[in-house]
Amino acid sequence: MSETPTSSGSLLDLVPVVPVVVIDDLDHAVPLARALVAGGLPVIELTLRTPVALDAVRAIAAEVPEITLGVGTVCTPTQAEQAAEAGAGFLVSPGTTPTLLEAMLGTGLPFLPGTATVSEVLAVLEAGVTEMKFFPAEASGGAAYLKSLASPLAAARFCPTGGITATSAASYLSLPNVGCVGGSWLTPADALAAGDWARVETLAQEAAALR
Repeated sequence: MSETPTSSGSLLDLVPVVPVVVIDDLDHAVPLARALVAGGLPVIELTLRTPVALDAVRAIAAEVPEITLGVGTVCTPTQAEQAAEAGAGFLVSPGTTPTLLEAMLGTGLPFLPGTATVSEVLAVLEAGVTEMKFFPAEASGGAAYLKSLASPLAAARFCPTGGITATSAASYLSLPNVGCVGGSWLTPADALAAGDWARVETLAQEAAALR
């Protein structure tokens, strides 16, 4: 099982909501991370969806060391290695293949491999990993689907991500096999474009209060 750099031993128990972030402007990286920390969410999943993503990881790792820095949308072994070298504290993948799973294990970092079906969950459990991402959550059956997995796949714990909102988050967080959710609503594109870090901080405060 992947180990985590946390006192609790689990990435899923750090915060109720992990902000899933897309950064287009490198100058936004550090103030965004600081706003999330100030709002009580010292965790971020920065996705590898833009050309500046790895540079943003480097900047946050260097200037906001108090945040637990995750790198998401890890789809290839090369991306896993690049994220680790850039300063990632943990990795997140949207799905899982044997090759990608091996590569993430090889980085020595904690990680949440992506799953969406019972067979994928079983494959990840067979590899000795019990904590995973459930993606795309809403499109794959939502909270009702995860609830149905709790009994037959009791060893698996999830961070569902994809289509979850501030309103629907509570239905996931109430499940015994969900430790946290991933959400993009905390960092709306218009707030980032405007540099409205106070708004991001307020959204983080509201999300941090969810349980």
